[in-house]
Amino acid sequence: MGRTQYPKPNILKNLIKRWLLAALVLVIGTGLLLILTNLQFTNALAKSSFLYDGDLIISLPISLSPPFSPPKPHRLPPTLAQWQDQTNSGDYFSQVTTTQVGYLIWSQFPIKVYVETPKTISEKQAQAWVNSVLQAVQEWSAYLPLTVVEQPELADIKILRKAPSLQIYRSDNFPRARSALTSYELYLSDNKVLSHRFTILLSPTQTGNYLTAAVRHEFGHALGIWGHSPLQTDALYFSQVRNPPPISPRDVNTLKRVYEQPTSLGWFLHPEL
Repeated sequence: MGRTQYPKPNILKNLIKRWLLAALVLVIGTGLLLILTNLQFTNALAKSSFLYDGDLIISLPISLSPPFSPPKPHRLPPTLAQWQDQTNSGDYFSQVTTTQVGYLIWSQFPIKVYVETPKTISEKQAQAWVNSVLQAVQEWSAYLPLTVVEQPELADIKILRKAPSLQIYRSDNFPRARSALTSYELYLSDNKVLSHRFTILLSPTQTGNYLTAAVRHEFGHALGIWGHSPLQTDALYFSQVRNPPPISPRDVNTLKRVYEQPTSLGWFLHPEL
């Protein structure tokens, strides 16, 4: 029988080094894969968005993720509880989309609104812009208690004169300018209550009645109507029209139905977290 040939010591050492290096690369690679997978999952939560005709978007911070408290309804605000539609106009509640925390309901009133005074136009133009915005905001105050604040850090809803990002339509992949954009983010208040805040961006190209109509529309989203109406006679109609309508009974009926729904907002975060 021939003698078994064993690797020489130096060759054996090199083989062991290669095996160890390969094992180390495998471990590191697997670890990076897990980290990247977790980061991708977390980023998916952070950047997940729901777009309706380009003016609604949601942002979920990386530090805040499910599970949330089980959705429960809040007491209906007196202004909505007293609302009665004498015209029996119906609503478009079926077009309102729920979110990962339920419906976007405010439970602490008054809702604090900040309107930023533009700096890139004249003082007279800036004041006219602010007045137009506040006019539309005040229209909604008949249905939910609102107050205007001077400090943006105190606001539940911020309104800025800033061009929204371009929107790319799937049908033609062509970027188009948006006239307005409403977004919200979730956060945990100091007393561990799940909360949200909104930002409304209004394009500087919006003026006059179209500006007021845009604010009226976007502010309806910020109050909780996370969707659009199919009728041109409603302020939350999905597209801008030549003669913008005021807040309609259908808009208010829809808002009232939203506030009758369960939500995780306004409740303590899940006790296990």
